[in-house]
Formats: sequence, structure tokens, C-alpha cells
Amino acid sequence: MSVLTLRLAGPLQSWGASARFTRRTTESAPTKSGVIGMLAAAAGIQRGDDTALAPLAALHFGVRIDQPGTRVRDFHTAHHGVTGKSMPLSERFYLADAVFVAALEGDPTLLTELNAALRAPVYPPFLGRRSCPPALPVELGLHPHGDLLDALRTEPWQASPWYRKHHRSQDHVELTVLREAHPDEHHSADTLRDQPLSYAAEHRRHALRTRVTCSVRIPNPSARHLPRHDPFDALDEESA
Repeated sequence: MSVLTLRLAGPLQSWGASARFTRRTTESAPTKSGVIGMLAAAAGIQRGDDTALAPLAALHFGVRIDQPGTRVRDFHTAHHGVTGKSMPLSERFYLADAVFVAALEGDPTLLTELNAALRAPVYPPFLGRRSCPPALPVELGLHPHGDLLDALRTEPWQASPWYRKHHRSQDHVELTVLREAHPDEHHSADTLRDQPLSYAAEHRRHALRTRVTCSVRIPNPSARHLPRHDPFDALDEESA
């Protein structure tokens, strides 16, 4: 098995899993449906081609939260493209200034093809919604050995420099990982309806997916150690 890692960073992201009608929410981390959809678009897979989608949907998925970002709300107005009639006012939620590392584990040949597709995508990638383009290249690399969790442990911290400044006193940082549960972990897992079955516009379908929460310890490249200062050292020097 190989692992493909992706950097998901941008001014805004939105990863909906249960959005309905006029309230379009976002999860706190990328969904499998959203990331697989981005890969399918890069590879040129059409929305109704469920046969081509199936191998991508079978990949094992996990995501590391490098920079959680801030949830923001937007009031959205629109008019019908044909009649010009005003559409209902809707609420749309986004994550601002968030950074994630997503990982997909599976067939090496398929992941190599997807990595190449991200470098020359048929359709441009976006972070959950078309209005949310990535700020940096999405592909990080292909890990030919190890499993998903190993890849998320070894991939360097991708947080923004300004965010890393707040952790300069730490040699390592503990980052939350949300990954698909193994068969023997279902008793401690939660569920999310983000397992893609079809992206066809007339019948989008998603199944429940189980995931577990864990953490990984990552070296902090911005760590800075200030010299120890004890004000009583001066008294010790005077008495010597």
C-alpha cells in the first residue's frame, strides 16, 4: 500500500456533510466526500460515472488538523438565472485561515495517477466549494511505504508562520487526526455521512463512514528556546 498526502490550505474552506436548504454548514475538518470529489475532478471523472468513482471512494482516508482556523458565517443572496426571481436568503459557513493535511491509503498505481492529476488537473481543485480555491499547491507527496498514520506522523507541520509563532516554546506539537476506523475500532468510533457513492446531480448519494480521533506528535520547525533567567542568580553572585 502507498499513501498520498495533500495540503488543504486557503483563505476559506467549506466541507459540508449535512447541509440542507438555506443553511449550509461546514465540518471542522475536510470530509472524505469533498476530498475524493476534488481528486475525481482533477482526474477528469465525470459526475455520473459511478464506476470510475468507486476505486477512489474505496481509498482509506484520514486528515490531520495543522491549523484549525476560524468558523465564519456569510449571508448569501441570489437570483434565478432564467426568471430573475430572488432566491431565499441562505446562511453559508466557512473555515477561515485553516490548514489541513489529508492522506489517502490504497493501491500504489491509482495514487500515482491521482498525484499526477493534481499537478495537471482536468478541472481545477477547490476546498469544498467552487468559491474556495487553494492558496498553495495541493499535492504534497507520495509515500510508497508505511500506512496512513505513519505518513501523517512524518509529513512536516504545514501551519502558517504566524500560527507557528504561538508555539515557539514547544519542540513538538500534538495535532489531532481524524481517520477511518478499522473493523475492530467501531465500538469507539463516530459516524459521518461522507462516504461518496455518486456525485450525479440528479441523485447524489453518500453512505455513513466511521472514524476515530487520535493525535500525532510532530516536530516544530519554529521552536525557539530562550535562555533561562532566574533573578536570584544575581544574589548568588553577590554572596560568592
